[in-house]
This record gives sequence, structure tokens and C-alpha cells, in this order.
Amino acid sequence: MTEDSGRDSPAGVGSKRHRLFWYELLECARRGHRLEGTSAAQVRNKDAVLVKDFGDGLHWHRCLRCDAWLPVRPAAHPDREFPPERQEIEIPLRGKPLRDRYVLRLIALDRLLHFLVLGVLSIGVLAFAHERGRLSGAFYRTMDLLQNGIGGPTGRSGQGLLGELSKAFAVRSSTLWAVGLILGAYAVLEGIEAIGLWLTKRWAEYLTFVATTVLLIPEIYELAEGRITPTKILTLIINVAISVYLLVAKRLFGLRGGGQAEAEEKARDTGWEALERVLPGPPQ
Repeated sequence: MTEDSGRDSPAGVGSKRHRLFWYELLECARRGHRLEGTSAAQVRNKDAVLVKDFGDGLHWHRCLRCDAWLPVRPAAHPDREFPPERQEIEIPLRGKPLRDRYVLRLIALDRLLHFLVLGVLSIGVLAFAHERGRLSGAFYRTMDLLQNGIGGPTGRSGQGLLGELSKAFAVRSSTLWAVGLILGAYAVLEGIEAIGLWLTKRWAEYLTFVATTVLLIPEIYELAEGRITPTKILTLIINVAISVYLLVAKRLFGLRGGGQAEAEEKARDTGWEALERVLPGPPQ
């Protein structure tokens, strides 16, 4: 499909460069089209980028996000004479900036999951450290009774699950508190990343890149030592993909022009220049 192939289509959507996935269409499906000047009484030639009047009793309005042209009957009781001027209009995100927001929010959901899991683990470890003295006696009495009932060994030298739990009760309290606090701090870090990425903050992109890259070291080490599981491989792939995306696509640390190039790209894709550059037409 070419740039001009959609000029005579009812929606005019085909005028955009062909893409496998249109984030603009997804956003419009979720939030509705962005039309301006629907309550205006008259349409001027200078408003052609927003709305056109062909004298057929309809005003054809252009969605500022997905570029579709939609027929709208003029308001019976208009509240303004002409459509708003350009300085009155806030153009919605479109193009690469909109795609980046979807990707960053997907990463934010991943970080939110980490926050919840680590938070629960931290609370569990700290609660265990606080109540270990009270739980220890009841734990061993219960396990001895269970193992006596099936003719197994008694005491603290049990194997399997009993042995692992015995090790947990044998760990020093100071170690448990340290582990719980570290898990809690990491959970807070993941929560901060999630909030910053959801709000598409630049500092959150740097924070997430650094935190994710640092964690690649122990993940690769575990795999190199032979402790390979499908979950660990999937986690490594996801974290590598996140790191590469943030570094390359978001131009961190000055890569590919850095933050200035990022800002210029956003202005190019979401400003009036972008709307005029891709100007589909409604049915003639």
C-alpha cells in the first residue's frame, strides 16, 4: 500500500506508511478518536488539516491520532464559530513515541510483578525472623509427630523438606533480617521503576537499564554453572531484550544522538509538521 493509495478511501487510513501493527488504531479503539472542531459552526480553508466541508451537510473531521476521516453532522447549537486555532490544540501521541509508551508500560507491568513477588517474599522472611523463636518449638514437635506416625526418623536430622526447613530455622536471625531488608529494598526499587516507566520518565529508563543489566551477571553465571531451567532462560531473554531496547531504541547514554535526538523524533512524529506531512483526504 502506498502513501497515496488511501486518499480516496472512506477513512483515509491507507495514506499512512504500512505497518504490521498500528498503535494509533489500538489507542483509538481504547479511547476513541481525537476530533477537533466538532462544535464549530463554520469551516475555513485554513482548517483543512483538521476538518473539511464539501457542502453535503456533513463536516469531515480528521482524527489527530490515527488519521482516519469521519463524517460528523454540524452541531445544531454550535458553541464557537470556527474550529480551534493550532495553539489551542494538544496533539496526541502518535508514531514512535506512542509505540514507545506501549513498550515502556509493558516493561512497567513486568516490574510491578517483580515488586509484588519480592514484597511478599520480604514480608515473609521478616515475619519469619521475628517469630522464629516462637515457631521453632511447635514446628519440630509437629514434624516429629508426623514422622513418628509414618515410622520415619525423628529429630532435626531429617532429610528432604524437613531438612530444608531445619536449615531455615538454623540460620542466624541477623542473616534473616538482612535478607528480608535486601528483598524489601529491591522490591521498592522495582516499584519505583514501574511507576517511572508507566509515566514514561527518562530517569526511569536509565534506572531500569542499570538495574536490569546488573542482574544479567548472576543470571548468566547460574546458567554457566549448569543450573539451567526454562524459567531462567526465559528470564534471561526478557532482561536482555529490555536492556537492548532501552539502550538502542531509547538512545540512552548519548547513543544514536541521545536525549536530543529522542526529543526531535517526538516532535517530528507528533507535531503539526507530522500532520501536514501525512495528510490523507476524505472522500471527494
